Amino acid sequence: MPEETMTFIVPEDVFKERLDKFIAAKLTSVTRAKLKRLIDNDYVTVNDETTKAGYQLRPGDKVVVHFPPPEPPDLQPEDIPLDILFEDEHLLVVNKPPDMVVHPAYGNNTGTLVNALLAHCNSLSDVGGAKRPGLVHRLDKDTSGLLVVAKDDVTHVGLAKQLSARKMEREYRAIVWGHLEEKNGKVEAALGRHRKDRTKMRIDPDGKHAVTFYEVIEELALTSLLRLNLQTGRTHQIRVHMASLGHPVFSDTSYGGRGKQLSGMTPDRVRFFNRQFKKFKRQMLHAMSLSFIHPMTEKEMRFESDLPDDMKKLLHVLRTAHV
Repeated sequence: MPEETMTFIVPEDVFKERLDKFIAAKLTSVTRAKLKRLIDNDYVTVNDETTKAGYQLRPGDKVVVHFPPPEPPDLQPEDIPLDILFEDEHLLVVNKPPDMVVHPAYGNNTGTLVNALLAHCNSLSDVGGAKRPGLVHRLDKDTSGLLVVAKDDVTHVGLAKQLSARKMEREYRAIVWGHLEEKNGKVEAALGRHRKDRTKMRIDPDGKHAVTFYEVIEELALTSLLRLNLQTGRTHQIRVHMASLGHPVFSDTSYGGRGKQLSGMTPDRVRFFNRQFKKFKRQMLHAMSLSFIHPMTEKEMRFESDLPDDMKKLLHVLRTAHV
């Protein structure tokens, strides 16, 4: 079921009325609590821009309310193998493979990390809601690497506080397009939901604060291997930030990491990279290390995972390529 929308044009006799009050009068069957969630989660736009509940409308403003697809049915445990680096009675650290969705959503009701966790664990925290048990943070479907999962609410809150206070360290590896002029640096650019495609994010001065640090590890054939550290953890943060520098993550279909990069290349280079796109279909991004303080034992925990096979193979190809 696709996302449903309702569009309203503010009439001439309405001036400086609050957005939430205006929508509530139009959608009398929708509760105030649900309207607030829709606005807070960027499902309401005014003139194609997300805004706040208190925004004062003016005649002619276009208000669009997006209704996301319904939540998936009750979650079911599934016996799916997990790569667990650490586990105790309070938490576990999992190395997520590429091509695994983290939690069920419309179109992905089964085969997710949450389905696998439900089969593995006797209990998971429910701080994040019934549809996202245990999840303190997330990774995109095609991003591989480390996640910490909470088994109880006290542990979850402790980990979430570290994440919010930027005390949980997360380091990534990415293969990106091009050679960066500055070999290390910081990208500080707020992120918000894309105006027209709600599956994507964009640089938005009115969005949420986001900071990414990067360092070039190795320069390859028309590409580079980077080390990246997150100070904040926004949706698609690394992918959007690197694209904003003109160096999108290799094979990232959403942010210009595939065919767009072939413009102006020689026919031989075009053929070479098209072959790589066929073999390496996901964005080349991996959450390589994770460190935090165990909320219950107060011990410092640090974990690392090796690069997945597809990234290793692509690195070998790029290191030996003559293009």
